[in-house]
Amino acid sequence: MPGYLSTVNDLVAGSVGGAAQVLVGQPLDTIKTRAQTAPKGMFTGPMDVLTQTIRKEGFFALYKGMASPLLGIAGVNSLLFASYAWSKRIVSPFPQLSLKEIALAGGMAGAINSVLASPVEMFKVRMQGQYGAATDKRLRDVAREMWTEWGFRKGVMRGFWVTVAREIPAYAGFYSGFEFTKRRFQKTYGEQIPIWALLTSGATGGIAYWLACYPIDVVKSRVQLRPTPPKGNPFRYINHEIQAVVAEGGVKGLFRGLTPSIIRTIPAAASTFAAFELTRELLLTSTGE
Repeated sequence: MPGYLSTVNDLVAGSVGGAAQVLVGQPLDTIKTRAQTAPKGMFTGPMDVLTQTIRKEGFFALYKGMASPLLGIAGVNSLLFASYAWSKRIVSPFPQLSLKEIALAGGMAGAINSVLASPVEMFKVRMQGQYGAATDKRLRDVAREMWTEWGFRKGVMRGFWVTVAREIPAYAGFYSGFEFTKRRFQKTYGEQIPIWALLTSGATGGIAYWLACYPIDVVKSRVQLRPTPPKGNPFRYINHEIQAVVAEGGVKGLFRGLTPSIIRTIPAAASTFAAFELTRELLLTSTGE
């Protein structure tokens, strides 16, 4: 079945691209998460997070929590791929969407993607929030603890609604930023833009992703790392967490770790698109689709 095989190849290539993104971007993601969630006064900034982490825990501590996104990347990418395509059809019957329609479809896809992104992020954050003590847990121990102590909703899916609140503006920003930059290049180079222009478009989308959602990402990390589930409805505990962050470090506390996130976007986007294109080309040669 031709269409089926082509879709499978897209999903495989997307998973390989996602894995490349995790491998390249994980160290800076760890720095970002620790900058967001570390106790006040533990670090003076992202560079201090980097130097203290390597000095006290070794270089590979920067890859803490990587297993969770690596294990979940195929499912997350598959769901995002399918939900974005579905959302575009819902938003408009025409193939060429406006940037506003692209943003709307991206936000819808982000909301759907939260179903898988939430537990993947929760386990990753809890692994990154361990600082090399003798009591540090492995991923399977963290998973068992969250399930047995808190169950599915308050344990495995902790932070689901704040993940939804992050993913909607994040993917609205990503897809509209990517499409805006790509269309600008297409005015010069035509439909088939050079690979460097595609990578630049991806990096622009990644930067737009973080700028659109970063304060909520700080809240998400704190909610998922806390020892007990948040209380009250999502609006209440998100607002409470925002107030706590501002009380601890001012408004700038909502942007702690933003710099490594933006820096991470450039090589991560490049590796994602390069791995996707190379894998897709290999599969096309092998299967003819």
